[in-house]
Amino acid sequence: MIYLFLFLLSFVLTYMVKEHAIRKAILDIPNDRSSHTVPTPRGGGIAIAVTWFMGLGILYATDAIDARLFGALMVGVVLSMVSYLDDLYDLSPKLRLLVQALVALGGLWTLGGLGAIDMGFVRIENPLVVNIFAFLLIVWFVNLYNFLDGIDGYAASEAIFLALAAWALWGGAHFIVLAVAVLGFLLWNWHKAKIFMGDVGSTLLGYTVAILTLYYATIESANLWSWVVLFGLFWVDATVTLLRRWRKGEKLSQAHRKHAYQRLVQSGWAHDRVVIAGMAVNVLLLAILYYAPNQGVALGVASVVWALVLLSIEKKKGFQ
Repeated sequence: MIYLFLFLLSFVLTYMVKEHAIRKAILDIPNDRSSHTVPTPRGGGIAIAVTWFMGLGILYATDAIDARLFGALMVGVVLSMVSYLDDLYDLSPKLRLLVQALVALGGLWTLGGLGAIDMGFVRIENPLVVNIFAFLLIVWFVNLYNFLDGIDGYAASEAIFLALAAWALWGGAHFIVLAVAVLGFLLWNWHKAKIFMGDVGSTLLGYTVAILTLYYATIESANLWSWVVLFGLFWVDATVTLLRRWRKGEKLSQAHRKHAYQRLVQSGWAHDRVVIAGMAVNVLLLAILYYAPNQGVALGVASVVWALVLLSIEKKKGFQ
């Protein structure tokens, strides 16, 4: 019953935010780097945030979530608030990065830090090295999720997939809460979107995925690579695109339409077709992870899949 309540809460809140954004002209105006063509309300991610944090509170009150995980996830409230202000007033990149760094430190400290990184052939246990890696992972996940929120339904669908896949692998009511909180928004965000989630949604989802990744890595260090495989569709696209733009000497903070999923849209695919194809790749990655004898093998096979996906998109619309 609680899941149905949270789903309906997210759905209704998204509608209310949409109507408020229309009245106040809080709109995402298309430009030459946009993947949409009409002004669209933004900031719908606030509905995800409110529902998610309320759901976490219910889980904590009923002892249905680890206190460490609850505390680390709740640090995301600060990120959501600042990101919503960014949606409204366009804050400076330096201020956003500073807040992200402070939130990353707060979340990592609340979580208790990362104990080790298991590379398969070597295990790194130096606290400084391991936790610098964890800090950078949080900041990178926050930003890459924001980068990949560029077409209707994509970022929300990825969050739902990750939540359901992780629930299937590890269990945990928090995953179902995350899935229903995002699903209520997704119904308004599906192509053609009636509202965008904005930074308030995308940065929170990136932070949440990062904290979940690190939390399960503290339980079993090899779990880190399970999350890398599951989240590969996003982090591979974002990382490869960033490196290619850096090599071309482009200003990395400047908006663009060069991610693989954006180029697929430019090649003629509709937003919903790209999302469905992406989720199909995700299901394949989950199957690889589930049936592989260990995370190392899963990562190797997944790497082949990622390479083939990127190469196929390159043939449709090359990187320019």
